[in-house]
Amino acid sequence: MLTLDDFDLPPGDDAGATPLPGAESRAERDARALDAYSSAVVAVVERAAPSVVAVEVRGARAGGTGSGVLITPDGYAVTNHHVIAAGGSVRVHLPDGRVVAAAVVGGDAATDIALLRVHASALEFATLGSTKDLRVGQLVVALGNPLGFSETVSAGIVSAKGRVLRSVEGRLIDNIVQHTAPLNPGNSGGPLVTTAHEVVGINTAIIAAAQGIGFAVPADTATWVVTEILAHGRVRRAQIGIVARTRPIHRRFARAYGLEQDTVVEAMDIAADSPAKRAGLKTHDLVLAVNGAAVRSVDELLTALSRSDALERCRLTVARAGARIELEIEPTVR
Repeated sequence: MLTLDDFDLPPGDDAGATPLPGAESRAERDARALDAYSSAVVAVVERAAPSVVAVEVRGARAGGTGSGVLITPDGYAVTNHHVIAAGGSVRVHLPDGRVVAAAVVGGDAATDIALLRVHASALEFATLGSTKDLRVGQLVVALGNPLGFSETVSAGIVSAKGRVLRSVEGRLIDNIVQHTAPLNPGNSGGPLVTTAHEVVGINTAIIAAAQGIGFAVPADTATWVVTEILAHGRVRRAQIGIVARTRPIHRRFARAYGLEQDTVVEAMDIAADSPAKRAGLKTHDLVLAVNGAAVRSVDELLTALSRSDALERCRLTVARAGARIELEIEPTVR
């Protein structure tokens, strides 16, 4: 039986022709040629790429470039705080070639997340997912504009979950996603996407001397920051007015207080007329828990004070002179 492959036709001559019975169409041949891995990555790119933008910041003294991802059709986009931290005017390069102005709605240096409002409408957008069901070894795709090369795609796997990364402000960012998708300067602020087409992270950092070690702020954190900015204009955190340190404790002390930890937080100084002072906290008190959740370090104390339940009232469990004391504190909001 003759097929079209038996004829030496110039490319394109069979376009629009009626295929012989049993013959594959060009689309079918292309689909068969793609293996499962390639098909998965291609599907992610086709769905997510239209929502990825290049962010350009022009300041009086400094500027920079990065990436971002649109999360609403009316122009809200998430990027990294360090991308826009220098200040100045912001322009966004859309996938369709347009270059439009954008405004910084708000940002949070402690989580390295910022929210932009792009001055355009009817835009393609992506969905912020969750890292809750993300599995180590799962395929992920990073999209962005590294080194000015727009619409760049790289793929890898989730290497680890639950990492912590210190932000430029000094606070720890919890539940960082570590992955192997190659990142370069300019990828910052771009999305990390699963094959379910959900953004599970905002790419934020690499280890320059290493290969295949990239980090993304979890989408859950980005969602919380965006919600706080849209609802209150800023990210709110409780402040109680103390200077503290992480202090190791003896096993006998841990047993006496029923603790399963080897460090606690010691109050080294208490500001005058602060919420902690008014509640009765004293210098050298040992803070064991906030609202019932154990705190083992200053970083964990700061994280606990960032939770929404601590904004109204927080209950400190304190060890003082062999006694366990509960202090009710009405924090100020920072």
